[in-house]
Amino acid sequence: MLIDSHAHLDSPRYDADREAMLSRAWSAGVRTILSIGIGEGPAEMHQALDICREFSGRPNLPTIYASAGIYPHSSTEADDDALARLDALLAMPEVIACGEIGFDYYHEGAPRDVQRKVLIRQLEIAAARKRPILIHCRGTNESADAWDDLFLVLEEHWRSTSLGGIMHCFGGGWEQARHSLELGFLVSFAGNLTYPKAQPLRDVAARVPMNAVLVETDAPWLAPGPSRGQRNEPAFVVQTAQTLAQLLNVSSDEIATATTENFFRLFPVRQNMGNY
Repeated sequence: MLIDSHAHLDSPRYDADREAMLSRAWSAGVRTILSIGIGEGPAEMHQALDICREFSGRPNLPTIYASAGIYPHSSTEADDDALARLDALLAMPEVIACGEIGFDYYHEGAPRDVQRKVLIRQLEIAAARKRPILIHCRGTNESADAWDDLFLVLEEHWRSTSLGGIMHCFGGGWEQARHSLELGFLVSFAGNLTYPKAQPLRDVAARVPMNAVLVETDAPWLAPGPSRGQRNEPAFVVQTAQTLAQLLNVSSDEIATATTENFFRLFPVRQNMGNY
């Protein structure tokens, strides 16, 4: 049993075959997917929850949970109405996380001061709703500038909540991973872990404790090595999990068990929600 801890199931790239795509995930052994609710902006945050409800309870399809959040690029759209919609979504039992949120200095989709203000506001909303967070962090030319700013915010506004979260599609170095672990975050690896030029990332992954790792697709992007260039989908998380297992010197079954246990320790939804 595997969990895809981060997939954009509401992408229009799945409109023609979404159910078939989910069926392929089930056949590959993926039993749970966290559907990310950022859409193309705050007006579409609800789409992940809609998909979660559409496919809930169907046989031979993964269980889907949802998140909701305002992506860094959309920070300029985070007005009071958008933040109120976020709060309302996080109140829904199927919406188990706030995200993906954070900083992106690589594309500079929004001014840095705006990104910071909106991140802090979302942390406040997530804390009030007792939801862990999903962090997106990317610096300029892969430098640590966004990470440095992120940790300053998390130390001041998040550590004290003890709610933790996930460092999604982790791409930092060991120092960033170490700090994330110390803050109570899980570190999630995506398909880029398998790329030939990703040896520095693999070196980091090999040092992360088994009780702190997750795997994800970030679908429809970042298809892993053998499928690179294709549309990514949750079934492909198996390839990333196999790579991570090799790095940690464990079997595929062991990495599946560990990542599943880690996910449900952060999100104890099995006990709280049943089959909703």
